[in-house]
Amino acid sequence: MPPLQREEGGPASVLNWRHHALIQALLSRGPIKDNQFHSFFYQLTGKTPDHRSFNDYLLDINKQLAYVQLDLRKCLNQYDGKAYYGVANNFADDQSKLGTKYTVPQIALYKGIIEAIVQDSSGEGSISNTEALNVQLENQVSTGMGSQSQMQSPGNLTQVPTALKNFTMSQKDKTIEELIRDQWLCAISNGQRIGLGVRSFLDLRCWFHSNEVPTCEVCNEAAIKVELCQNEGCEVRMHPSCVKKKFSQTRAKKVCPRCGVQWHVAAVKREHLEEEDNNEDDAPENSSPPVDPSSRKRSRVSQQHQQNTQESKPISSASSNPVANTRRSTRSSARQHAA
Repeated sequence: MPPLQREEGGPASVLNWRHHALIQALLSRGPIKDNQFHSFFYQLTGKTPDHRSFNDYLLDINKQLAYVQLDLRKCLNQYDGKAYYGVANNFADDQSKLGTKYTVPQIALYKGIIEAIVQDSSGEGSISNTEALNVQLENQVSTGMGSQSQMQSPGNLTQVPTALKNFTMSQKDKTIEELIRDQWLCAISNGQRIGLGVRSFLDLRCWFHSNEVPTCEVCNEAAIKVELCQNEGCEVRMHPSCVKKKFSQTRAKKVCPRCGVQWHVAAVKREHLEEEDNNEDDAPENSSPPVDPSSRKRSRVSQQHQQNTQESKPISSASSNPVANTRRSTRSSARQHAA
């Protein structure tokens, strides 16, 4: 029997094989970068993501996924500034808790790490490996996260204090590695620090809101990895990628949108160039015409020459980082004393 398809301009109907292929790509691979998802869409439909049919496809998929409390959504990975697509769980109940492969101590460890990262007021959005290993699991038994994720809070499950107390450092270390592998957490700073994974950004959106996690001034999403206003009395924070978009225009004033204090102009320009290089490396395959090999070779030679020139010069921004770190540390200490 041929698959049922929705006619152009007609009412939404049963999903066809193209919809199924998009869903399967996300379920089998986990959250994927937007350019990869756009490439899948182009290969399946022959249409670019800016075509209106792209939003129609996502709308049809989510109408059907709503029956099983799932949602295909887009989120920002605040550490690399890239957008990802993934399927998230919209409902938290006892039945959905049965779908997790993690044990009660592992869930408690995840909860403790998430709470520690969210409480970081420095804007780094991470904690050290040592801090992650030293999370007290007993503190997580009586408090529920209320997360939408499949790794639900064990607060409503049978409490097993002995299992929590006997959870060794070795078990914690292996759990953190597993959470990183499953994209619930991520390793940053050459593996020295732990941050939120893409799946956490996808699934914990409502938890961020209900727990009043500070939001980005630009996109209004949870502000985990952010840049802080240099005015210690101002609470404005913006994701690095949002800063680049906001100040990308040449004539745009590089000032805090609330208090008017000068923003990190030099940092914005430098990071903007880095993002352009990364976007070129991550360009989706088969979604654009091929590039002339000779021009690509000339471009690489030019980039290598520029890189060698830059490496021979001192890094001018190095001297400004201690100032920013000192101010953030002072603000963090003040808030902690006030609390």
